[in-house]
Order: sequence, then structure tokens, then C-alpha cells
Amino acid sequence: MLDAAFSAARPRRAIILCNLGGADGPDSVKPFLFNLFSDRNIIPLPAWLRIPIAWLISTLRAPYTRKLYAKLGRALLLEETQSQATALENAARDAGWDAKVIIAMRYWHPFAAEAIKQVRDFGPDEVIVMPLYPQFSSTTSGSVLEQLRAEAKKQNLSAKVNAVCCYPRLTGFADGMADLIAPALRRAADTGLKVRLLMSAHGLPEKLIARGDPYQWQVEQTAAAIKDALVTRDAAWADLDIAVCYQSRVGPVGWIGPATETEIERAGRDNVAVVLAPIAFVSEHLETVIELDDTLRVFAQSKGVAHYERVAAVGAAPGFIAGLLGLADAAAGSSHVCSDGGRRVCPAKFKACPHLTEAA
Repeated sequence: MLDAAFSAARPRRAIILCNLGGADGPDSVKPFLFNLFSDRNIIPLPAWLRIPIAWLISTLRAPYTRKLYAKLGRALLLEETQSQATALENAARDAGWDAKVIIAMRYWHPFAAEAIKQVRDFGPDEVIVMPLYPQFSSTTSGSVLEQLRAEAKKQNLSAKVNAVCCYPRLTGFADGMADLIAPALRRAADTGLKVRLLMSAHGLPEKLIARGDPYQWQVEQTAAAIKDALVTRDAAWADLDIAVCYQSRVGPVGWIGPATETEIERAGRDNVAVVLAPIAFVSEHLETVIELDDTLRVFAQSKGVAHYERVAAVGAAPGFIAGLLGLADAAAGSSHVCSDGGRRVCPAKFKACPHLTEAA
């Protein structure tokens, strides 16, 4: 009787774990790319112009991208996200939640429509949208939140939808990355070379930052939080040589920098060992396994970098999963988007911050 009463008193919660998505086979590469580049948050042009451009880009890029996915060999990002979803659901249930974690990918299956249908079938009292992007950008978290809310309205979802927008200084994330970086720094130091830590994040066009996107500022917050976590492990790392850089540039427009390649070249000239940590990705996928482990490793060797080690993404590390659960708990029942600490973290100049339009 008491168990039944406790169960009835617990809110039934669905957590939608969101990520970019990726092709799951050769035939899905072109449609995945088309979905990506037809997003108005990625190419902010009218549909009559954006759609033909998306078709052209996806057609031209598909052959090369198919080769990359063939090299990857599987739908790694989906596998990683599924592992994180399982870990988060187990953690929620261990904490006494009546919860289900559902995956929504932005540009390939499972899409938002599939995720919202699963949510409706589960019948929660409330829904918490949890992007797997630590730093907010209108091109990532903003896009997925927009799509999920539109789909929830389309399917007449009755449950209230709350959302986490960002967590650039989340303790579980910073600690998880520091735990992975620390042994890599020690191995690099064993070479006898000076060591430089490159914290690499996905790039973004400069014009988006100029329009008030807080992504770059939040990346720098993440780098500072990880450094703080490293210093708690070894005070000598207070003077650690660190550079924040940006990878994965596409197209002729200006991108935020410095580029990861530029920093690798500088490391070669300075004759330092390189430890590279992905700080905007929490899951392994094409841009870590292929770009960082393969392409940039060869590039580093060509530039005279004697030691290059890439640190893994945080994945389903227990501390990170606990941090996500804490964020979900803070977002539950809120009347606005929730960041780490439940409040706006961005300075006022960043007009793209969702807290501006969704105040409590």
C-alpha cells in the first residue's frame, strides 16, 4: 500500500536526450547532409534559397562523407548516445524517479517525431529536454529545442516540456574531462618535452557570434572549469600551457579561431608535446575518431609534433551522468529553460541566449 502511494506521488518523467545524429549507412549520407544544411539555424536564408543550397552542398559533399563513414564503420554517435541514455535512465531510477530516457537526433533517425511519439506512449507528467551539447548555440541546442517543441505541439503532447539549454561549467563534465586529461598530461611529460594542452571545440562562423550567439564565450568557460578541475588534481598545472582552438571549418566564410590546425602547427614550431581534448563533444563520433585521431594526428606528425595524444570524450562517465541527472532535476517543474545552476549564465550582450525570451 505504501509502495503504491509512493509510486502515485512520484512524477512520471521523460528525459529526451538530444544529439546531432549521423548517417547509419551509405544511402543515408546524402539525406543526412541535406537535413543538416537545410536547417535555417545552420544556413539562415529564406527557404527558397536555402533548400537549393542544401541540395547542392549535400550532393557535392556526399561522396567524400561516405568514405569517412565507411572508415568509421558504424553509427558510432547513436551507439554512444544509447549508452548515455541507458546510464542516465538507470541513475534516474536508482534515485527513485519513475523515468524513461528517450533519444532524439536532429538530422537523422531517431528524429524528433519518433521521440515525441515514444514520449506520448510513455505518458509522463513532465518532459525534460537534455541536449548533449555542453555549450549553447542557436545552431545546436537552439535548433533541437525549437524542433522538439514544434513536434510536441504538432502531436498534441499534453505533458509540460521543460528544457536544459547549457551546462558549460557543470562539475560532472569538468571533473570527467579532467580525469581523462590528467593521465594523458603525465604521459606527455614523460617524453621530456614541454606539454601543451589543446582544448578543441567545433567551430562556428564569426557572423553568428557577432549576432549574439554565446557559444564561444561558453567554450571558454568550459576550458576554465576544466583547468580548475585539473589544478585540484595537481597544483603544478596552474601554470599549464593551454590553448583553446576550433576544428571542423566548412566553406569560405570566416570562422572563429584559432583553428586547431593552426595550434598544431605552432606546437610543432615550439617543439612541445600535444595533448588534445575535445571539450564541446561528449560522445565519440566522426569528428573525434576520424578528424582528431586520424586526420589531425597525421597533420601533427607532418608539422614535427613529436608526441600527439587525443583524450577521449567524457561519454557515460558516472560523474557526468550524475551531473546530467542533477540538471534534469533542476529543470523539472521550471517555467523557463534551465542552465547549470538554474539561471542565466551568459553576459547580457549575448542576445541569442534563450533566457532572454523565456524568463521565469
